[in-house]
Amino acid sequence: MKTLGYYNGNYGPLEEMTVPMNDRACYFGDGVYEATLAKNGKIFALKEHLDRFFNSAGLLKIEIPYTREELTSILYDMLAKMDDSEIFIYWQGIRQHQFPAAGTKANLWIFMKPGKHGDSSKRLKLTDMEDTRFLHCNIKTLNLLPNVMAAEKAESMGCGECVFHRGDVVTECAHSNVSIIKDGVFKTHPTDHYILPGITRMHLVQICKDNGIPVDETPFTMEELMDADEVIVSSSTKFCAPACEMNGTPIGGKAPELVKILQEKYLEKFENETK
Repeated sequence: MKTLGYYNGNYGPLEEMTVPMNDRACYFGDGVYEATLAKNGKIFALKEHLDRFFNSAGLLKIEIPYTREELTSILYDMLAKMDDSEIFIYWQGIRQHQFPAAGTKANLWIFMKPGKHGDSSKRLKLTDMEDTRFLHCNIKTLNLLPNVMAAEKAESMGCGECVFHRGDVVTECAHSNVSIIKDGVFKTHPTDHYILPGITRMHLVQICKDNGIPVDETPFTMEELMDADEVIVSSSTKFCAPACEMNGTPIGGKAPELVKILQEKYLEKFENETK
């Protein structure tokens, strides 16, 4: 099958699936989600994505109607029906009734379609925007209107991402994390409530530690970003993409050897886990 959708036990081609009008996701974006890639019948970093999925649901008091094992089984059953070897996987849990009704179970949406990771060898052009989102960015919620607006700004300017900042302090991007390299140190915003704890970000931090690259998990400013040796945008689909411009001003490009280490080690991890 080329594409596949799932809604509360019902399967079908994604283009033919429908969602009931009383699903709260349609009104309030009241849900949480995850997305990752699969290759050769194996889902990359599934444990980490499930950890974040159930953590996000717990923070919003959403009761997922499946255990981790049951959800894993559903995802792999669906993956086995797909024709392509490289697949994009998305799933979300949405509250079905008025919150906070006791014992309410969540609806479960899943879809799969062909998808590959981006070409991280190409340097990205960036723009920026004041971060006006609410103060629970650590929850991977469906409420993404500010992110959509930022992504549209980037698209309209021919940029690959939009960097959020609260005042001068950089947080993350519209749909990625952003880190910098300065004087051989990998610096990235701490995993507090201002950013989503990215799975790729987590892997890059560990890769740095495994390869003797110092890590500094403290906030950094737009001024530091502009002066950084490298600016790294990371996500499940972008992997580890360096930047070359911010609003037309050249940035990064001064530590390509470190970028290459991160890219090669991350790609090696992805390929090893999806053989």
